[in-house]
This record gives sequence, C-alpha cells and structure tokens, in this order.
Amino acid sequence: MVIFSVLYPATPGASFDQAYYDATHIPLVKDAFGSTGLKDVQVFVGVSAPDGGPAPFVAMAHLAFEDAAAMQASLAGPRGGEVMADVANFTTIAPIAQVSTRD
Repeated sequence: MVIFSVLYPATPGASFDQAYYDATHIPLVKDAFGSTGLKDVQVFVGVSAPDGGPAPFVAMAHLAFEDAAAMQASLAGPRGGEVMADVANFTTIAPIAQVSTRD
C-alpha cells in the first residue's frame, strides 16, 4: 500500500476553508481517484502541538492507494489536474506532499 500525504502547515495570514475542504474537495478526490486505485482517505484537523502550543499543521490528508502505479495513475490521470486546481478554492497555504508505504 502506498500513502500520499498532503499536509497544510499553519501559516500566519493564510486561509483554509475547512467546510469547503470537507464538503467539496475530499469528495472530489474520492470521485476522481476512486477508479484508478484510491482505497481510502483519512483527514485530520490540527488541534495542538504536543506541548499544548499551536498545531503545526491546519490539516492533513492521507490517501491510500493500492500501489505506486495506482497513485501515479491517479495523480497524472485525466482528473489529476482538476483535483490540484481545486486547492486554490479552499486555501492559500502551499501544501507539503509526501509518499510513504504501509505494510
């Protein structure tokens, strides 16, 4: 299993519309990538740092794909651009992406 993680760092002066993200962007991701190997999506909202200070990330999403080929088929596929373009509709934060594996 391959995990594509997208993290949105807490950035002073930046905006992040959690309602849009939950109601529009995540369903778009599921619809766009479901047929090319997306197995699961988990969304986490930052609450705090371990010491009780501000959360370092506003939100993060972890997209689980069948394998690396499925992830590439999704991200580079016909709807990948649509998903990426939608980011500007809910945030001014530059996301950080990471690819990981899970047994």
